[in-house]
Amino acid sequence: MSEFDISKVMEFLPHRYPFLLIDRVLETDESGYLNALKNVTINEPFFQGHFPEQPIMPGVLVLEALAQATGLLAFSSMGDGHESKLYMLVGIDKARFRGQVVPGDQLSLNVRLKRNMRGIGQYQCQALVGGRLVVEAEMMCSAQDRTP
Repeated sequence: MSEFDISKVMEFLPHRYPFLLIDRVLETDESGYLNALKNVTINEPFFQGHFPEQPIMPGVLVLEALAQATGLLAFSSMGDGHESKLYMLVGIDKARFRGQVVPGDQLSLNVRLKRNMRGIGQYQCQALVGGRLVVEAEMMCSAQDRTP
């Protein structure tokens, strides 16, 4: 699967407004790479308090968007087995914030699977705005069974 829209994103991820932070997937490939988009608008609820005079997307939410992208990469390669799973963030290393994300930006989320160790995926993640790196991190995530 190389590209999918918001309907497919919502099929794979359990997140919903206001916490669904991916609008579209532009590219995936068999090597373990995914590129997704988040269109950042002034209507985002977090801009009411961060900061009203100079709205900036919180860095932790950019990290959350990257974590959601890792879930999309994992679930898109999993097939039908994803419905009974939640993809949980289990670790963040080497996170660096190199720029701000503001209303009107289009956040490009790039994640690449580095390795899978006993069900825990390790990912190299980058968030860019206009080709400029704004956040990078290494993340570890794990698929876990949903509880009823």
